[in-house]
Amino acid sequence: MLVDLDLLENNISGAASFFSGKGVHWRPHAKGHKIPAIAHLQLAAGAIGITCAKLGEAEVMAAAGIRSILVSSQVVGPQKATRLANLNRQAEVIAAIDSPENARELDAAARLKGVRIPVVVEVDIGMQRCGVKPGEPVVELAQVTGELAGLKFLGVMGWEGHVRRIRDRCRRRAACEEAVSMLVQSADLCRLRGIPVEIVSCGGTGTEEFSSAVPGVTEFQAGGIIFNDEYYAALGLTNEPALKVISTVISRPDPRRIVTDAGKKTMSNDAAVPRPLGLVGVEAVRFSAEHSAIMLEKPTWEYRVGDRLEWVVGYGDTTICLHDEVFGVRSGIVEVVWPVAGRGKLR
Repeated sequence: MLVDLDLLENNISGAASFFSGKGVHWRPHAKGHKIPAIAHLQLAAGAIGITCAKLGEAEVMAAAGIRSILVSSQVVGPQKATRLANLNRQAEVIAAIDSPENARELDAAARLKGVRIPVVVEVDIGMQRCGVKPGEPVVELAQVTGELAGLKFLGVMGWEGHVRRIRDRCRRRAACEEAVSMLVQSADLCRLRGIPVEIVSCGGTGTEEFSSAVPGVTEFQAGGIIFNDEYYAALGLTNEPALKVISTVISRPDPRRIVTDAGKKTMSNDAAVPRPLGLVGVEAVRFSAEHSAIMLEKPTWEYRVGDRLEWVVGYGDTTICLHDEVFGVRSGIVEVVWPVAGRGKLR
């Protein structure tokens, strides 16, 4: 797995400038790269912190010196609650909650360890995944949190990812604004009830153009924007793809078929199909565990056994996690090798 360092740095600086220009803080999701060195590049460009999907990822990032982390999935269970409390001795690690039971569980762990765990209430603004309903349910959970000495209520979080596949720009804009407005209105209702709100966090790659412009949003979580891939290209992202896989041609059974050693265990095709670079007239691509077979429209012997063939990955989030390390390349030279330190940190 390769990352083009020039493109990566350009994409990071471009994202930081975009959100700064919108007056919104950038707290990029690290679940797509899982690499502390990339998180530090994002912070150096202006990000205020990072977002992690799992507590295990947050532990890796805190150990690497990241000091402001939002864990966007609920941290549930006494063991995880204790780990979260311990981690808040090293860094500010914000937890997303959506139930009083979880709030009390985190409070008990925090009081036992003598810390206060910062929390945001997750709001379901259309994803129909986690989160309380907008409006009064947000206020009620914020009030419960305010009564718990071990917690510090910071605000609200939501994710409008359900709108990303809307093709029509006008309809997508309207759907983004409708979803994010529910989050902002929930924050305003808390303030009206005397509950201070510092954070209104939302957004991801594919919604940044519209959602970040909704008044009241304070921070945005877009992470995949730094790589681009076939999935995000299909959503209209125009950044050049920085993340690629180099494979080796291992078989040429006939002039219309190229077989490489990069299969599903090397790059995922769940969200989008990886694209082979430098090939014209690709009819189809088939993946098995350890192989990819490229079917061509016309016969050619251009690629021979032993040749290298590059791919733009289908979806970075489910591809990087298959690799132990990523090679950072600049002008064709390997400049750095980054361990994927967050790989497998799913607990």
